Order: sequence, then C-alpha cells, then structure tokens
Amino acid sequence: MGSLNNWIAAARPKTLPAAVAPVIVGAAEAWRQAEVAFWPVLICLLFALLVQIATNMGNDYFDYVRGADTADRVGPERLVASGKVAPRAMKWAALGIFLLAFTIGLTMVAYRGSEMLVVGVLAIVFGYAYTGGPYPLAYHGLGDVFVVVFFGLVATVGTAYVITGAVLMEAFLLGLPLGLLANNILVVNNYRDKETDAAAGKRTLVVKFGREFARKQYVWQLAGAFFCVSLYIGLTRSLWPCLVFLTLPIGTRLVVDLRKTEGAALNETLAASARLLLLFSALLALGIAFSE
Repeated sequence: MGSLNNWIAAARPKTLPAAVAPVIVGAAEAWRQAEVAFWPVLICLLFALLVQIATNMGNDYFDYVRGADTADRVGPERLVASGKVAPRAMKWAALGIFLLAFTIGLTMVAYRGSEMLVVGVLAIVFGYAYTGGPYPLAYHGLGDVFVVVFFGLVATVGTAYVITGAVLMEAFLLGLPLGLLANNILVVNNYRDKETDAAAGKRTLVVKFGREFARKQYVWQLAGAFFCVSLYIGLTRSLWPCLVFLTLPIGTRLVVDLRKTEGAALNETLAASARLLLLFSALLALGIAFSE
C-alpha cells in the first residue's frame, strides 16, 4: 500500500493551489454581492481538492500503464512507476476519492439544486478522462482545455453560484485568469516532459508544436490573466483588485526562468508557477473583499 508520506506525495501538494484558488476567489465575489455562509464554501473547497487529488492519482496510475512514466523521467518521482505504491492500490485510491468527492458534492445539490449534480458529475468524469478512459484528454492535446475550463471557469462560477444562486458575469471574468494561470502549471509540466511524453505517444501541445510554442503560450496566458482582471476592474469600478498586479514581477521572472531552464530544474519553475497562482488568487480575493 505504501507509506503515508508516499500517499501525500501522490496527491501532489504543490499542484493543489489550482483547486484552492477558484474557490476562494468565487467565494470573495459572492461575498461582495451577498452574504456568505461558511459551510457551502467549505463543501466547494473539499470537492475541488478531492477531484484534483483523485485526478493526480489517476494520472500516476494511467501514465504508468500507458508507458509515459519511465526511468528517463526528469520530473518528481511517480509512486506507481517507482514501485512504492502498487498499481491496483493507486487505481482504487483514485476511484475511491472520486466517489468521496461525489458524495460530498451531493450536499451542494441539496443546497442549491439538481443542476449542481450535472456540474459535479462532469467535473469527475473529465477528471478521470484526463489520462484515463478510451480517449484520455492529456494524450490528445486537450489537457489544457480541461484545466482552463474546470479549474478556472467552472470552479469559480460554480462556487459563486452555490453561494448566491446566480450565474455571475463577474465570476466568469475572475475564473478565466485563474484557469489560465493553473494551465501555466501544466505548460511547465509538459515542457519538462516533452521527450518522454513523445516517446509514450502522449501528444501534449508542447509535443505537437514544440517548446517555443509552449514558452509563448506561458507568456500569453500570463498576460491574459492580468487582462481579464483589468476587465473585471473596469466592470466593477473598484481599484482594490489591482492588488494582483503586485505579482507581475514574479510572473515576469518565471517567463525568463522558463526560457533559460532545462531538465529537473524545471520542477522549481513548476512549483513557483503554482505559488504564483496561489498569491494571485489570494490578492485578488482580498481586493474583491475590500470592494464590498
């Protein structure tokens, strides 16, 4: 079964800001427009974290089965490929956590309505299909779409909807930048793993179009995130969300790092991209709360 430390590593804690960010920002926007109860925010946060953890564990299992994780890998050690966790154990752990996420998500259905069942089921299905199933998204260059849509738009708009009962245009403008920054984490991951992914038939965007494309994608997604916040500021006429622009020097440094960094050193660029997302979302949520 592996040790507790192995299972914590399998959850990939450095990537979890992608699950936390849209919930705190969506909750902040709901706070700006209405009163916020604590427990719906907690349920949204637990659901998002569980779906991401299960997706990560499923990725560990399916990448091993499909031959994407080999001894040539330069990224962090994968638990199944290293033999520290049995493939069957990882598979059932992922499925069990998906089931737990579904069960917890049912409380959102009871609180807000049956439409949340559709959203929750789609999030779980696509989380599984990220590297699992007959048409794994990550193996066909669609992983980027999954991340932007579900870890950006759906999670942010969904959190605000659970709390307020309304689909907010402002939440769309907030969710898109979070999805773009979350996808920059994936861009670095795929940039680092280009050769091993190509050998395994994993046709990520960087495998299809090359590293120069990935570097440009990282820049444009970073710029797009700040542009969306600018649109939100124009719509709400509040300057407090400008706090996020304090992260611009960090993003600029990461653009430079991606251009000059290779191999295992990209692991730190990936972790720094996740930290940027968390800081960006925290400052954004703070600015939104001050705008209330």
